[in-house]
Amino acid sequence: MPLSRRELLRTVPLAAVAGMATGSRSRLVADTTTPFPGMIVRMEQPRNLESPLAALKQEHVPAEHFFVRSHFAVPTIDVKAFKLTVEGHVEKKLELTLDEVMKLGPVTKSITVECAGNGRVFLAPQARGLQWGHGAVANASWTGVPLGAVLERAGVKPGASDVVLIGTDVGTIAEPATPGPIHFDRGIPLAKAKADETLLAWNMNNAPLSPSHGAPLRAVVGGWYGMAAVKWLNRIVVTDRPHNGFWQTFDYSVWDRTAGITPQMVPVTAIEPKAVITSPTRASFVKGGAEMIVTGVAWAGENAVAKVEISTDAGKTWSVVELPKTQPLAWSQWQWKWAVPKAAGPMSLMARCTDTKGRTQPEKRDIDRRTYMINHMIPVDVTVQ
Repeated sequence: MPLSRRELLRTVPLAAVAGMATGSRSRLVADTTTPFPGMIVRMEQPRNLESPLAALKQEHVPAEHFFVRSHFAVPTIDVKAFKLTVEGHVEKKLELTLDEVMKLGPVTKSITVECAGNGRVFLAPQARGLQWGHGAVANASWTGVPLGAVLERAGVKPGASDVVLIGTDVGTIAEPATPGPIHFDRGIPLAKAKADETLLAWNMNNAPLSPSHGAPLRAVVGGWYGMAAVKWLNRIVVTDRPHNGFWQTFDYSVWDRTAGITPQMVPVTAIEPKAVITSPTRASFVKGGAEMIVTGVAWAGENAVAKVEISTDAGKTWSVVELPKTQPLAWSQWQWKWAVPKAAGPMSLMARCTDTKGRTQPEKRDIDRRTYMINHMIPVDVTVQ
């Protein structure tokens, strides 16, 4: 869906792939002439771009409007020399070329990826981290090989615990401080690593990944927040103990009280249910006495969306939205006819999602989640005129 002139917030040059066809792969280079209109710049370097709400109205968001999350600078990778190393608690160390990875039984799946900090701008007081609105989330069609197929070829030894995905990107973080330069990595339990929805992807929406989206190879961990979807993936290490790296202890972690002793820090994992109104937008004017189509999107991670509800009176009463067929892992587009009242004045719209496990978006923020897993309901205040 093309963006209107009004929605073109900023034009941003990004990297693009040069020569990704099999047999003609070359070094990845930055194409600084490619415009990406409408993307909201949350950080210039390393580049972090948010999708505008208009982009969320599509089932599969085009690459040029799919949000970009980078912790360090985009690495330059020679695809001809690329090797994916699989080592650690395995029977056989592997070093696979991209062509060899592609021959391990490719599949295509529709999967929603959401940054764990999506919606952080709505936290009060302001929290540390990128100030995302609602647009650090997008759905795409991903083509890749199940990670389980790669692990099967390597032969995971008995007693394996985690599978650590390591990217080529490297750098330092000041707060909280890293122990010098480190790669971005993420450890996931063996069971999740072997699940069908965990992919090593090279295509996005039937086209090769761009450098900004992790080319030539990235992870897509269906149903989990985006910190697990490691980009520029070139190394996998199977461990015989839980991985306690920087990115799941100091960062991308939340407090858990279920142990019943004292709160413990645990890694962020599965996506929480969430519904977002894409139209009308906040602080907009709507015509009194008219019928308006309210649009939005909802997702629930590993579970399917069971119900979406809309309130036009700040949560006092709710109307159920008629949904199309839903499925786990991918988001659902929805719309609802609203008979706008004739009386002029402010009104507050809210949407909430319930998944097939009965989990519903909360009204208030859970502070134990620190700056992550932000799914409490956010009012959309409009003015009837």
